[in-house]
Amino acid sequence: MESSHSPEHEPHVGQTRRDFVVLSASAMAGLGAAACIWPFVSSMNPSADVLAMASIEVNLAPIAEGQEIKVMWRGKPVFIRHRTPENIQRAKACPLGDLPDPQEDSARVKEGKEQWLVMVGVCTHLGCVPLGGQSGDYGGWFCPCHGSHYDTAGRIRKGPAPTNLHIPDYAFLSDTMIKIG
Repeated sequence: MESSHSPEHEPHVGQTRRDFVVLSASAMAGLGAAACIWPFVSSMNPSADVLAMASIEVNLAPIAEGQEIKVMWRGKPVFIRHRTPENIQRAKACPLGDLPDPQEDSARVKEGKEQWLVMVGVCTHLGCVPLGGQSGDYGGWFCPCHGSHYDTAGRIRKGPAPTNLHIPDYAFLSDTMIKIG
C-alpha cells in the first residue's frame, strides 16, 4: 500500500515553497536597489540655499512715491517702482501700435495696485542691467550698453531689445508686502 502523502502526489507543495523563496529574494533585491539609488535621486533635489532664493518677501512701506528699489531674486535684480500718477498716465496713454512688443500697462501690474511695478531688471537684448531713476527717453529705464529705452511700464520703446522687461510671478501678501516667486 502506498502512502498518500508522498511528494510525488503533492507537487504543489514544492512549487509553493519555491515561489515564496523567489518572491522573497526578488523583494529583497528590489529593496537593495532602491537603497542604493535613493542617495543619487536625493542629490538631485535643490539645496537649502537654492530653496531659500526661490521666493522673497519685500516690504513696500519704505518706498516713497516716485522711488525705485532693486532687490535680488534668484541671482537677478528685480526693480520695484512706486509709480506716480504721472508715470501711470504716461504708460496708459501710449498707443500700442507704437510699441515693438505691444502690451497694455494693465497686463504688467496687479489689478488695483497699478502704482506698483515689479520687473526683472535684466535687459532683454543681451542681459545687461538697465539704469533706473526715470532715465531714458521715456522716463523709465535706459540700458547704456546698447541703447535700449524702456517706458514707465518697462516696455521696450526704442533700441535693439526685442521684448519688454519681464514681470516675475509675484503676489501681494498685504497692502505693503509682496512675495516674489
